[in-house]
Amino acid sequence: MSNLITPCTPQSRDVDVAIPPDFILTSGQRLSGTVRVRLVGPAQGPLVVVAGGISADRQAADTPDTPGWWGWAIGDGAPLDTSRLRLLAFDWSSANGGDQIVTIRTHDQARLLALVLDEIGAPRIDAFVGASYGGCVGLAFAELFPKRIERLVVISAAHRAHPAATAWRGVQRRLLQLGLDADREADAIALARELAMTTYRSAEEFETRFSDNAPPRLAGDAYPVCDYLMARGQAYQARTTARRWISLSDSLDRHSVSPEAITARTTVVGFSSDRLVPLSDSRALAARLPRLAQFVEAPSLYGHDAFLKERAIIAGVLTTALSDLSSPCSQEIAA
Repeated sequence: MSNLITPCTPQSRDVDVAIPPDFILTSGQRLSGTVRVRLVGPAQGPLVVVAGGISADRQAADTPDTPGWWGWAIGDGAPLDTSRLRLLAFDWSSANGGDQIVTIRTHDQARLLALVLDEIGAPRIDAFVGASYGGCVGLAFAELFPKRIERLVVISAAHRAHPAATAWRGVQRRLLQLGLDADREADAIALARELAMTTYRSAEEFETRFSDNAPPRLAGDAYPVCDYLMARGQAYQARTTARRWISLSDSLDRHSVSPEAITARTTVVGFSSDRLVPLSDSRALAARLPRLAQFVEAPSLYGHDAFLKERAIIAGVLTTALSDLSSPCSQEIAA
């Protein structure tokens, strides 16, 4: 009778990595505290960093109690296959000791990731899969540490912040600051989130969902589309603080890399309805990369949120980009 032995059993663990006292941001500010990361998958599997938007955190995968922000894409047999790949997701750093506004760039987040890799004894990563802000940080990491990354998947992100996106985010930041000044932080977070949702999704989706947008009885009352936005805003109030949002939103607008300096094998994905990262910017990024593996240009009803909603497209991209990563996991038959 034979027994199946699988030396690479999937595991999940959290790690807190202390930020050293001498860590200085590009802005000259000091950043203290810890970087919190979660590792999911076999201890010896290929190491893949997974990072999402400014609302994302280390819980990319589902747990028994809480859904992950990209839970559908992660798991045994999923596009990010935790029976084969070792995934690392981490909390964005934005607070300087306490709840303060800090000027932190995507390159600073990349340097913090390098500290994490040093702490866990990983000299390099096999791949970085980043969407939205995570894609920007992936590009920054590949620019700063070309010898520490083999391949990169950039979804709904580019080498720069588009001026129109900066304009929208600037209004959100001023709303957040107004809420702090008026001691109405929760209200400001909800209102800024409402505005953000109008930029995350497409005009076509709003037309599809709210074409019968019947007016309310009185001026100043909410239209059906406004009810939707207000619900999204209220649901977001407990997810962040105004100062953290200001810091990370500003970080997006400071983002800038030179695509020619990125030597990792890179896949770029852009969506036709994305107004925050226009398809023209995704095309420009792809055209300037020295080692472009694939450029995927896809239609979507969901605008910038397509990386969360277009499961079939994203699954195909991830499978193509990562399927040939060699795994040290083996299965042995013992007599």
